[in-house]
Amino acid sequence: MKRARWHLLPLLLVAFLCFLATSTAQEAQQQHVVDQQPLQDNPRAAHSTRWEGSTTADRKKDEGSEEIAEKVREATSILRKVKPPTVSKLVRYTRRPKGFLGSALYYSKEAFFLLFMNAPKQANLLTTSTEQATPKLAQPLSKAVKMLEEAAEQDDPNAIFLLAEMNFYGNFSHPQNYEEAFRRYKQLADLDGNSTAQYMLGFMYATGLNPAVPVDMAKSMLYHTFAAEQGNTRSEMTLAYRYHAGIATPRNCDEAAYWYKRVADKAVDFYRSGPPGGHVLVRDAYRLVDEDGGVYGEGASVSSAGVHAKQGGPTSDAYASIEDVLEYWYMQSSKGDLKATFALARLHYDGSRGLKRDLKLAKKYFKSLARLYWAENGKVLKDVPLSTEKLATKAAGYLGRMFLRGEGMEQSFSKARIWFTRALSNGDALSQYSLGIMHLHGLGVPQDVAKAAEFLSAAADQDLAVAQTNLGILFLDQGDTRIATQYFEHAARNSHIEAYYYLAEMNNKAIGRDRSCPIAALYYKIVAEKAEPTWGSLNEANEAFEEGDNQKAILRYLMAAEQGSENAQANVAWLLDHSKPRWSPIAWLTSLQQSAKSVVGDAAVALLYWTRSAKQSNIDSLVKMGDYYLQGLGTAISPENAAACYQAAVESMQSAQAMWNLGWMHENGVGIEQDFHLAKRYYDHALETNKEAYLPVQLSLWKLRWRSWWNGITHGGIKGIDEDEPVKKRRSFAEWLQDFLEADAAYYQQEYPEADDWDVHNDPMPGGDEYWDEDIDDSVLDALLIGGCVAALAWLVYYRQQQQRAAEQRRRQGVEGEQGAQGQVQGQDQQQQQPPAPGQQADGGFFPQPGDPEWNPWVAGGVGH
Repeated sequence: MKRARWHLLPLLLVAFLCFLATSTAQEAQQQHVVDQQPLQDNPRAAHSTRWEGSTTADRKKDEGSEEIAEKVREATSILRKVKPPTVSKLVRYTRRPKGFLGSALYYSKEAFFLLFMNAPKQANLLTTSTEQATPKLAQPLSKAVKMLEEAAEQDDPNAIFLLAEMNFYGNFSHPQNYEEAFRRYKQLADLDGNSTAQYMLGFMYATGLNPAVPVDMAKSMLYHTFAAEQGNTRSEMTLAYRYHAGIATPRNCDEAAYWYKRVADKAVDFYRSGPPGGHVLVRDAYRLVDEDGGVYGEGASVSSAGVHAKQGGPTSDAYASIEDVLEYWYMQSSKGDLKATFALARLHYDGSRGLKRDLKLAKKYFKSLARLYWAENGKVLKDVPLSTEKLATKAAGYLGRMFLRGEGMEQSFSKARIWFTRALSNGDALSQYSLGIMHLHGLGVPQDVAKAAEFLSAAADQDLAVAQTNLGILFLDQGDTRIATQYFEHAARNSHIEAYYYLAEMNNKAIGRDRSCPIAALYYKIVAEKAEPTWGSLNEANEAFEEGDNQKAILRYLMAAEQGSENAQANVAWLLDHSKPRWSPIAWLTSLQQSAKSVVGDAAVALLYWTRSAKQSNIDSLVKMGDYYLQGLGTAISPENAAACYQAAVESMQSAQAMWNLGWMHENGVGIEQDFHLAKRYYDHALETNKEAYLPVQLSLWKLRWRSWWNGITHGGIKGIDEDEPVKKRRSFAEWLQDFLEADAAYYQQEYPEADDWDVHNDPMPGGDEYWDEDIDDSVLDALLIGGCVAALAWLVYYRQQQQRAAEQRRRQGVEGEQGAQGQVQGQDQQQQQPPAPGQQADGGFFPQPGDPEWNPWVAGGVGH
């Protein structure tokens, strides 16, 4: 009986894993965009999710208008009560494993998927939902949708907009239907020219999300232009990027600069609208693939190899997650490590990827450090170590900043000034800058521009970017464009948004320099992309990816990618990548039934965004382009295009993968000429670029040498691996002379072929050429040459001595002449000068004579001094 139970144990384990996989799959299907509020009411929603240009006053006021508005309000109320689909607690537990049991379940699930459920990707992640049958809606959602549809039939813009958003994003658990969303957006755009609807139509025409409507870049440009003219930020970004990169329109720098400037103006206004010092610009644009070491894995990708490689041993935190780093710093801080305490405070104040800002906790750590140097009454404690004093000073600067900006506490200019004044004792740059801002704008202190400039200058000298920018603005206001430019350029090194903005303005308007449209457009682009909350939805995309909803993540990354975000383009391409190695027995069987047409659709989109990412200097994306052309993914097979992509990546001298690929192509003659010598060269370059490529390069070189040897003995006609050329023996003078005469004779015979008929009697040279036919002893010629050089040197020494004697004699005669003719004028003395000696110039010759001011430098080796 026990034996039978043990036999059932594997079956129970498989059943448990099947349940786990099924629950995960159900979550992936149900976890659509679930919002409890319409997107236009969400403060985190981007500009394009708000409909504009339509008010109830613009509609025709008839008897049923109030009734329609009441229906919309009632439907909205019902939608707010719709609960999101329930998710299995087991799935939630295994999504982010904690502890031994959680980790065991997580890796069991991963192993099960790897062995049995590693089927090819979905047919088409972008349009799969539209190919499925429309599911039946739950009663509350169905009732709300019916009411909205009735209002939409009466051309109510609010109802039309809600239906469009629900079908496109899947709000309120409504199934996504891009075809219906397109129809509603078109209805709204035609109704009153709504800019958001026009943007969405331009987006869908460009990406082909609606299977019923083919891609039409011309219509996409048209709708984006309509929306941009009404101030839609996303359309402005899209137009700017297309003119900048030449997508669907010829490149036009002036148009790109114009549209990027409109977005950059909004970005700077948003930055300045925050508390003193500007809004904190949280960065949500990053590449997902970098978490895995890059497109080709850790050490093989440009993003994780060479200068970008993570440095550190097994005990280093280079490979640690943010949770591990926090845990380590907590432990060190509890042991009294003040540097760890300050690091914790900074991390909680600034925030990072995977860790939201916690201002209250940051204040706690900063205050604990400050109290180690200042007592409650503000007096300085005695016998405080210098290291503690420095950390306390920095903490005081951050406490003053938090009081100044009202971060985590009530805003108080007086308390901020107290902390800044304390931190000035050690020259804290942040405190100097903050006091400069307070005096510049009169925040709690009298406005004093001169004093503000003094504080800002002190902070700028410590390379604080924000202080350099504000000081540059002051110089620009005074008309000193040269000094202002220097400060802006220094601040731009640290990526300060206002520094880039002013540099863009100066290049665009030719202030202090010639106008440079390309530089202006590039700087405007940087400024616009830094203010992500004004145009992007990258935060929503990141959250969707972390939750495992790849379809939602792709959609939002796709919107940012269309607006020119390189990170978003790389993310879209990677999520749709079909060149990843995926294998399992079930995967092979199920792939036989997969639709090749739909796979090509996703692969074509992936190739498109690999290309756009590569054009923005992403080397890994450029190599990926070559892989797609080589394998024919999303395009026709083209080894020539693949070789061109690899060659372009090789020129950056950063991609060992591209170098190895070119070596393989030269070795096998794929797309380029077969050449074993060039193949070896690229293999060697790959190893020089990345030492981690040692094993694949050595294996490739071993195979290449064998093929080259076989090609040599079989006379295959392929250029083999050339051995090192022997060092040529240096020719003697006699050999050189002999070669010269032979070459001269050959040239003479070529120019005068009749000379071959001459005989010895007609030869004008006595003795003919018999002398040059004799062997000349090299040692004799060398001795004659050395003797000639020695004789020439001896003659030069003798000549120099003679010149010195003659100069000394002239000097003596000149002294005697001066003593006898002191009453004569200086002009007559010059006429009585002795004529130069034979072979000597009138100015004293090549060498200065004794008594001449140049004599001493010449004797000391300073000829020409």
